[in-house]
Order: sequence, then structure tokens, then C-alpha cells
Amino acid sequence: MADKLFTVGKLVNTQGIRGEVKILSQTDFPEKRFAPGSSLILEQAGTHKQLPIEIETSREHKNMYIAKLKGYDNINQVEGFKGWLVKISEKFIEALPEDEFYFHEIIGCKVITEDDEELGVVKEILTPGANDVWVVEQEDGKRVLLPVIDDVVLNVDVAAKMIRVHLMEGLL
Repeated sequence: MADKLFTVGKLVNTQGIRGEVKILSQTDFPEKRFAPGSSLILEQAGTHKQLPIEIETSREHKNMYIAKLKGYDNINQVEGFKGWLVKISEKFIEALPEDEFYFHEIIGCKVITEDDEELGVVKEILTPGANDVWVVEQEDGKRVLLPVIDDVVLNVDVAAKMIRVHLMEGLL
């Protein structure tokens, strides 16, 4: 499985005795990712042990997905998958509308101000509520929190890994 993989959820528990599992979604497209017939990959955190799976049935329940994995018919077969990550192959990534980006496209981008001063590199993305916040690490190790709003983010070029921003008063 040399293809690049992206996490879309985490298998957090079993459900009942017939082999169903609870998946905590970490994707904007859960209805597609966990639909019957979807090909996914389970990966054991820390070991990179991987197992291809197919969703047989699924339903949303209390902000999670209850899924039946094809070929797994009882709790004993799925019990060991608790804590494993649910991933997709890069070839199944959806195209996003213009001016929308996946986290992996933003993390690692160099951030420059509108005056061409280098601010740092995006190391992390926080999702606290109304808008995302990009954590930019400067050369001296200090971190700048940039709200992802139109007044701050002027241009994103994921191909060049470059983001141009306007520093509003109080951001530094």
C-alpha cells in the first residue's frame, strides 16, 4: 500500500455482538466515506499495520457511524480494532470548491505578509468554532495564531506552498 493515506475517522468501539463498530468521523464527507461499498484502510496507530476493509452497511448514530465491515460477523473479529485509524487512499480524495483546502495542503505552507515579510510556517490547524485558526511557527520558535477569515488570509497558493496574509492589529 504505497499510496498516500489520509485519516477520515477512528474506530472507537464495537457495537453489539454481530461485528458492528463505532467510527468517530474526522471527515467533511462522512456520508460518502462510510457508505456501503466504500473501500477503506484500517491502520493501527503507532505500528502502521494496515488492513483493507469494505463497509457493508452503515448508519449515523449520536455523531458517530455504526458500520458493519464486510467479512466480519461477530464481536470477537472486530474487538482488536479498537483505537485503529480509518483511512482512505489519496485516489479517493474529493475535489474541493475554489478557496477551500484540506488540512494537509495548508500544513507546511510558508506564510508571508502583504509587505513580503516572512512570518513562518503553518504547523497546525485548530478548529475552535466559528473559523479555523492556523498556528504559524516563526523562526525563533514563537507561535502566531492566524484566524482564517477573509480580512486576514489574502491568498493561498497550495502548489507553491505559500500563503499571503494581512496582519490585523493585535495579531502579533
